Amino acid sequence: MLILSATPPTRLCYLVLSYCLLVFAPPAGAQELYDLDHIVEVKVKFEQADWDDQLDRRKRAGKDARLEGTVWVDGEKFAGAGIRYKGNSSYFGVRLQEFKKLPFNIKVNYTDKKHKLPGGYTSLKLSNVFRDPTYLREVLTYDIAAKYMPSPRANFAKVYVNDEYLGLYNLTQSVDDDLLDKFFGNDDGTLVKCDPNHNLAKPSQCPESDKASLQYLGPDSLCYYPNYEPKSKDGLSKLIPFIETLNHDLEALDSVLNIDETLWMFALNNTLVNLDSYLGRLCNNYYMYRDTFGVWHPIVWDMNLSFGGFRYTGLGQPLTDEKLPKLSMFLHYKEQNDRRPLITQLLRNELYRKIYVAHIRTIVEENFAEGQYLKKAEAIRKQIREEVKNEPYRLYDFELFDKNFEESADVNGSQIIGFKQLMEQRTKYLTEHIVYNLERPELADAGHELTGDNVLFKAKSAGARTVWLYHRADTFHPWKRVALRQTEDGFWSLELPTELAREYYFVAEGEKAARIYPERASKEYLTVK
Repeated sequence: MLILSATPPTRLCYLVLSYCLLVFAPPAGAQELYDLDHIVEVKVKFEQADWDDQLDRRKRAGKDARLEGTVWVDGEKFAGAGIRYKGNSSYFGVRLQEFKKLPFNIKVNYTDKKHKLPGGYTSLKLSNVFRDPTYLREVLTYDIAAKYMPSPRANFAKVYVNDEYLGLYNLTQSVDDDLLDKFFGNDDGTLVKCDPNHNLAKPSQCPESDKASLQYLGPDSLCYYPNYEPKSKDGLSKLIPFIETLNHDLEALDSVLNIDETLWMFALNNTLVNLDSYLGRLCNNYYMYRDTFGVWHPIVWDMNLSFGGFRYTGLGQPLTDEKLPKLSMFLHYKEQNDRRPLITQLLRNELYRKIYVAHIRTIVEENFAEGQYLKKAEAIRKQIREEVKNEPYRLYDFELFDKNFEESADVNGSQIIGFKQLMEQRTKYLTEHIVYNLERPELADAGHELTGDNVLFKAKSAGARTVWLYHRADTFHPWKRVALRQTEDGFWSLELPTELAREYYFVAEGEKAARIYPERASKEYLTVK
């Protein structure tokens, strides 16, 4: 029997032909902390009367030191929690205008390691919806990302401090041990936050570089400190050899980087015009995690300016409302921009380039082509509308909640393109693009047969010049790629020891385009049972 699985087996199993589709089903009545239809209630109490000044001084000093307080999450009490302000523009820009709705980072297990939130989480990242009057950009981007790659989850929270209601916040899962355990099996690897610290000066002996772009700057770790924040003690000593491989040894790259997850990240950022990322001028807002097999994985982060909220590519003038929807699918690659090696190096590979376009197509078809995103957006807007309307310290006039959903609006002196305005035009541009519509090979009857201690993988494909099998020994292991052999009956096949290929997916590569099965691979894949 063939099993389609996004994760280890779960509670519900639907038999369709010879496949078993595995679906996670939470216990009846249970509600996850980060469920999108769950508005969490967070109440914070400080004993210090000058708590705001204390948090502000810590933030301005560039320190992550926390102030102790008591926190209630949906009524559950956590004494001795650690609280600090977080963010850059979302903190300093808002503080400068003397708004009270500032972003928070809370650790409920700050003084008591046994404290756990529902689901086992220990941190709360509370963002103030900076530069997004629609309140949609962050939560919808993470909701889409989660279908295709390791990604935090996000929803909303009502936040109170010392019984004063501050407003409706985005609540985003932290990139920490909980997330790493879920997606990589453990948290014993190496985590690096790729976000420039503009307060740190680059040593004079270091080569010029462009923020957290993964350009190779030599072996001296001091050259990397201004742009990368190690979350593990050996962070830079592990990252630098990877950066050298990326820039100088493309043939070895698939042994040290999860290529597919990286292509999904770029497909997501490009489709959703998320330029406050590796794609844009600031080249920031992502993590790199090296698992215990020595393979690096990108993790997306900080999505409040997705859907066109930031206009700068780093290649000239800011994009206008007319140019944002027509952002090139091959930004930086077509310019051969050596300041973005993660893009240019990957897309030099013809197969990777075809897979990248296939991923863009999947994101568009599953989320935008038939207006699926609007249904999700309207459901969210209905859920939070009255909450936003009744906020005492909104960063924007309530009328912008509706206006910026439909069209561009002035947000504190900056023009933010309309959410619906952008994606209607973006979807049209992509679906009419010549590369998007290149003829793809067919892929049918794809699966496996057990043959003793081995497994025979088979797929039928018309129009393929090669059919690739991606396989791995078990969940969390690195993916390996091997070409199937074409047989006289029109099938492509290959036999491997079962112990080497318990999870797998197919890529049919044609002359100009590729087809992937399952389409969400490698987040979803087939399993040998």
